Amino acid sequence: MIRKLKIENFKSHRYTDLELSNLTILCGANSSGKSSIIQAMLLLRESFHKYEFNYLDLKTDSVNIGTAKEALYQFSEKDEFAFQINTDNQDLKFNFTIKDSTKTVIPKSSHEIDFELAKKESLFSKGKDCQFISASRLGPQISYPKNDKLDINNQISDKEGKAENAVQFLHKEEKYKVISEICLPEHDTYLSSQVTAWERKISSGVNVIVKDNGTLDYELKYQFNTDKGRTYEFNAFNVGFGLTYALPIIVAILSASKDAILLIENPEAHLHPKGQANLAKLIALAAQAGIQIVIETHSDHIINGILVQCKEFESKKIGIDRNKVKLYYFKEIDEHYSSECEKIEIQEGGKIDKQPKGFFDQIQNDLKIIMGF
Repeated sequence: MIRKLKIENFKSHRYTDLELSNLTILCGANSSGKSSIIQAMLLLRESFHKYEFNYLDLKTDSVNIGTAKEALYQFSEKDEFAFQINTDNQDLKFNFTIKDSTKTVIPKSSHEIDFELAKKESLFSKGKDCQFISASRLGPQISYPKNDKLDINNQISDKEGKAENAVQFLHKEEKYKVISEICLPEHDTYLSSQVTAWERKISSGVNVIVKDNGTLDYELKYQFNTDKGRTYEFNAFNVGFGLTYALPIIVAILSASKDAILLIENPEAHLHPKGQANLAKLIALAAQAGIQIVIETHSDHIINGILVQCKEFESKKIGIDRNKVKLYYFKEIDEHYSSECEKIEIQEGGKIDKQPKGFFDQIQNDLKIIMGF
């Protein structure tokens, strides 16, 4: 598990030092540096797979930043990116020196790495132990083309975290045994059953159906339970958008093994507040079970859902231990045009120690105007 991440001179991060835990939550205003945290980890992952850490490629399938000039912190005093990842097994230090700011591939200058140990880290896994689901994931499609690479890399996302392989992945892994801590009762523990069970926390009575159309593609359909029996099978276009948008996240979590790492942007997208709260519960249960999850969110319902799970754990031991959650609020410092993150402590009862200005306070600001105080 990753315990600490340091970033220097990358995008808006002049110098950022984060402690990570089972669940790490990144929130803050737009363009405050949240996505760059996830991008940094993905770039290092790609560096391992493509170049054995000898180069940093700024234009990859998962992250497309562009040239070194676009990736380097604007007011940096040196032409170098520096990253450090501390895990349970080792400390990895990476330095890449820019020799030409128009290039997209940057050579290393000095590293401190045990390469054989690095192979064992989930972030650098070549299998399904690392998944990235971005904010720009696919919505409902008429069909989902088959991707033979899935048999090799087991990645739900092929490009930019779009989760274009989620339906095929679900079909391929339908008999995967989900870890018991995140299984809902009254359903068997197979991935296909548990995906339907958790989707029902978003839309009551739904059944998730994947159809294999032979050599070409898959179809995603939904069917609903009623007092008169099941409905027809509906194409994903004809049901709530949120069901399909949440599907890759639910699949990624339920198919993860303990010690896997998941990087997820905006899990709340297109979901009703109750659906967001239930998705937050799944995230919390998975993180407590040992799946490392890093999420970026703009939703107070996700934050509050996690805080509820922290309180639940105190009395019922179901949810997540607050000591396994790291919550950060990002903001931009105008003086340096750099990102600054503030750690928010979760206290007993699911309360937070402070509410910085801009930290999900818009409802309070609006109510002051509406209520006239």
